[in-house]
Amino acid sequence: MRLLITGAGGLLGLNLSLEALPLHTVIGVDRGTLVSPPFELLQMDLTEAGAIERALRKSRADAVVHCAAIADVDACERNPDLAWRVNADVPGRIADACSKAGVGLVHISTDAVFDGMNHGQYRETCKPHPIGVYAETKRAGEGAVLSAYPEAIVARVNFYGWSVSGTRSLAEFFANHLSAGKPVRGFVDVVFCPMLVNDLANTLLKMLSAGLQGLFHAVGPEAMTKYQFGLEIARRFGLDAGLIAAESVEQAGLAARRGHNLNLSVHKLSTALGGTLPSFSTGLERFHKQYRQGYPQLIRSYQQASTSPAIDRRKGPSTVGQGPE
Repeated sequence: MRLLITGAGGLLGLNLSLEALPLHTVIGVDRGTLVSPPFELLQMDLTEAGAIERALRKSRADAVVHCAAIADVDACERNPDLAWRVNADVPGRIADACSKAGVGLVHISTDAVFDGMNHGQYRETCKPHPIGVYAETKRAGEGAVLSAYPEAIVARVNFYGWSVSGTRSLAEFFANHLSAGKPVRGFVDVVFCPMLVNDLANTLLKMLSAGLQGLFHAVGPEAMTKYQFGLEIARRFGLDAGLIAAESVEQAGLAARRGHNLNLSVHKLSTALGGTLPSFSTGLERFHKQYRQGYPQLIRSYQQASTSPAIDRRKGPSTVGQGPE
């Protein structure tokens, strides 16, 4: 299969591209994050007129996985016009182009379309209630995709893993800062269902191969607080869990509100795929094995020099935000 993957320099896009390579031809779309990745690269801005059609024509894709988005929740609050263009308008235009071309589509959405104010265990049939610009634009993107292309897959996700910048995932945040001996905050009142990005990548590929259609929750099967998540990272990496301060998200002073309980049911997806989704423990074990085998360095070798991360040890405790989608 020829796969066109947008946002190929992002946390999901790059890891998905690498996971897909053994069995598929990958063509990535990127805006200048990557240099010399092991797959074909199209450098373009999908918000420009005609860019989507040009990407489909050049790639001769059988399917598109649309990962590109503005996933920085606070950045969306600061620049809502751009967030609406990227997170809502572009997905609808991609869906329309894929539908007309007869090309399969997986659109990546987020658990943040829910406000997290109830008991959790949200199913696909539950009515979303987005709070903040990021969530509102991602919910609008879902609607635009399914309206233009009902046969597309829309996957609501939450994931962690190694990124090209070294700063894109919550797991990297804990591993990097705790390794440097820096105190951090972990939210005790934000519940989510994290999945290792490589496990998510393979799950998305299985969804495509199975010919699934419509809306699915593609998150980890186990829910935990972000504080608990930090403790698990510390334990597996042999780091000092005492550096993690248990705090409320309401104390963090973040620009955008966060949902408290984003525990999503994965029953629909696991039933459709005929098996359980990858567990948190196996994902964490692979994440640590990747660290020992130099996978973070491999990922970062594909970055432009200007995107390298830096940790400022002069600053005080850092705040754990919503993290990536």
